Amino acid sequence: MARPRTFDIDTALNGATSVFREHGYEGTSAQMLVDAMGIGRQSLYDAFGDKWQLYLSVVRRYVIAEGSEHRAALRTGKRAIDGIRAMLDRVVRKAKVPCLGVSSIAEFGCARPELTEINAAADRGLRAAMLDSIRKAQAEGDISGALDPDQLATFLMASFAGIRIAARGGAKPKDLTSLGEMALRAMR
Repeated sequence: MARPRTFDIDTALNGATSVFREHGYEGTSAQMLVDAMGIGRQSLYDAFGDKWQLYLSVVRRYVIAEGSEHRAALRTGKRAIDGIRAMLDRVVRKAKVPCLGVSSIAEFGCARPELTEINAAADRGLRAAMLDSIRKAQAEGDISGALDPDQLATFLMASFAGIRIAARGGAKPKDLTSLGEMALRAMR
């Protein structure tokens, strides 16, 4: 008979998320995970499978939460551009904390189909919300109507990744802020 779990799943996954965010998949050892998760090695395997399955669970959970935060930012302000600005400001403000979504793409590209699908699903969900806000901002006259909304969504997502990578590379806060402001100006 299996023993019942004696640890909190969310707390354990939060620990794993922190390690994977900082060190990536390849740079993370099983020992680093059990230390951060506060569980034994056997509990890790019993509850989450192997390291790859744990990574997929962590990335899936992370991109859902991150997408939810982005969509919440998009809903702020009186005008659609206010929400877009809030989303960009959020990225700039949190850029020093590694983004697991961007890191997973940088580490694996499209080489792992199950990871690619997790990131693609997150992209589709966020893109739909961004397209809605971009079209509203165009109708309100805050974003050029001559610009293609889908291309703008792609541009913004690439800007998010660039800001996060620049932060990881040591960019100063004022430079990150400038990158966010330039992204907003490019849409006028």
